[in-house]
Amino acid sequence: MNRIYLRAMYYTFGIVILTMGIALTIFSKLGTSPFDALLVGLYRTFGLTIGSWEIVVGFSMVVFNAIAEKRRPEIIALLTSFLTGIGIDVWVHIFSGWMEPSSLFAQSLCLLLGMIVSALGIAINLQADFAPNPFDRMMLVVKNLMGTTVSFSRALISIVLVILAALFGGAIGVGTVMIAFLSGAIIHLFMNFIDFLDRKLSKYIPIIEH
Repeated sequence: MNRIYLRAMYYTFGIVILTMGIALTIFSKLGTSPFDALLVGLYRTFGLTIGSWEIVVGFSMVVFNAIAEKRRPEIIALLTSFLTGIGIDVWVHIFSGWMEPSSLFAQSLCLLLGMIVSALGIAINLQADFAPNPFDRMMLVVKNLMGTTVSFSRALISIVLVILAALFGGAIGVGTVMIAFLSGAIIHLFMNFIDFLDRKLSKYIPIIEH
């Protein structure tokens, strides 16, 4: 098996899992990540779909990154936003009508499950190292422009996203805080596990490097 096909499998499967997790956090009604909170706010204010706004905002980030770094836009980065947007809309459609947790316990369970599933999806997607994520690229751009650390630039962008989400009536809540503080650690745990599985898989499936 060509290594690129395995990476493509990680990439696609990662987005499917990630978008399921995003949809679960949305349906928890306890708050989503800062980025997703903005998408929900734009959906509530202007219509379209949450996934459509994923594509629009992702495109805007790609353009910003290109202007800031004075280079051509990373067209392949749009692929990630496009597929993520489609995935979110598909899962929201699947969950609509029956995924309506009413009690606080059910909502908390939905949020927790969404956080875990999203983290797993991100970890799988990162294993692919296939196409750049516009948000992560912006984090690095801001870091280079301001001469700060990755943690500071990520926190700064998250604060801006939360402010914008609040202006548009986005899905901000206790879940937003939990995701901001806990998702990194959960992703790290999954990354170690996925890397272990990848090394095991490589032993049993002949990989042709190019």
